[in-house]
Amino acid sequence: MSATFPVGASVALADLERDPHPTLARLREHEPVSWVPALGGWVVTRRDLALQVMRDPVVFTVDDPRFSTARVVGPSMLSLDGSEHQRHRAPFARPFRLDAVRERFASIVEGEADRLISLFELDGSADLRRALAGPLSVEVMVHALGLEETDPNEALGWYSAIVAEVTAITAGAPPDGSGTEAFAHLCRSVEPALDRDPARSLVAAAAGTSGGLTRGQVASNAAVLLFGGIETTEAMISNAFLHLLSSPSERALVEADPALLAGAVEESLRLEPAAAVVDRYVTRDTQLAGVSLGKGDLVTVSLAGANRDPDVFTDPDRFDLRRRNVNLQVGFAHGPHVCLGMHLARLETRVALGRALERLRGLRLDPDRPSSPRGLVFRKPSSVWALWDA
Repeated sequence: MSATFPVGASVALADLERDPHPTLARLREHEPVSWVPALGGWVVTRRDLALQVMRDPVVFTVDDPRFSTARVVGPSMLSLDGSEHQRHRAPFARPFRLDAVRERFASIVEGEADRLISLFELDGSADLRRALAGPLSVEVMVHALGLEETDPNEALGWYSAIVAEVTAITAGAPPDGSGTEAFAHLCRSVEPALDRDPARSLVAAAAGTSGGLTRGQVASNAAVLLFGGIETTEAMISNAFLHLLSSPSERALVEADPALLAGAVEESLRLEPAAAVVDRYVTRDTQLAGVSLGKGDLVTVSLAGANRDPDVFTDPDRFDLRRRNVNLQVGFAHGPHVCLGMHLARLETRVALGRALERLRGLRLDPDRPSSPRGLVFRKPSSVWALWDA
């Protein structure tokens, strides 16, 4: 394998965690389907091939006991395929459609963003990840699922433990149980919401249209949504602040025309997807771009690699908020497992950036405290320290 795929053989986990994009570019150019010993599987980096894998759950499935997230959180819509996947996903799908999200969440997101900014706007500096992105993503999901009794800080601790264990398993470490224990806490926090008014709780609404799911299964899927809604949205907001504030010319365009903010969010997601990879497992011997894959092989689809495919995106490493085909980015995955909460995550990111630009005059990154996205699976900066004229 190493002789056949020399670029893949040279890949180190540390490179993928710090700055994967040069490595992914080499793989995409020379070995778009490559065996990477560091990950113990195949890595797919070209956009067309990534779509082929994600659209075919019959040949490339998530339903495998090795699936890293399932080893931490158990079976859910995230780790099932076919009719079982649809059965677990369907009760939650309608409330997360675009029109439903706008109607149900727009005023909530705007009010919460304004409340959070009010807590620090007179300070002249803040870590926008800890002060805005994280708390906003937690509060919105807690409200959406009807979990008002859940302490947001406690929920942040739980999901951090889940992320850490999923990442460790992806890197080849055995599970240590910390993420599983945290997920059990999440499920217990969800249980009381099953009996609430469906108009106030998506969990209660899902329980009422569960299609045969047990209360425990509804709670588990809701906890998966809570975990995913916090992790991806916090990362989206943090990365978007980094990209926009690092590019004065693009930021000036947004300030002159706020309608461009949506494009800025999509372009940031293209450059740095919050989830850099998704895993699939081969159900039968098959071919992908002329490469023979064996039954049971791990296939890691690099969303980060697909989103910088130069055959699709001109000058793919540049942040261009007016990129005409930015809608072709696959930062929320694709196929039957496309992210259920993508419309809500987009809404939160647009509102967070828009409100901050409106209210924090002269908003800019703190040059003395730089940071950049890191992470093997979930990518975001450790902090986003910013300054403004208080």
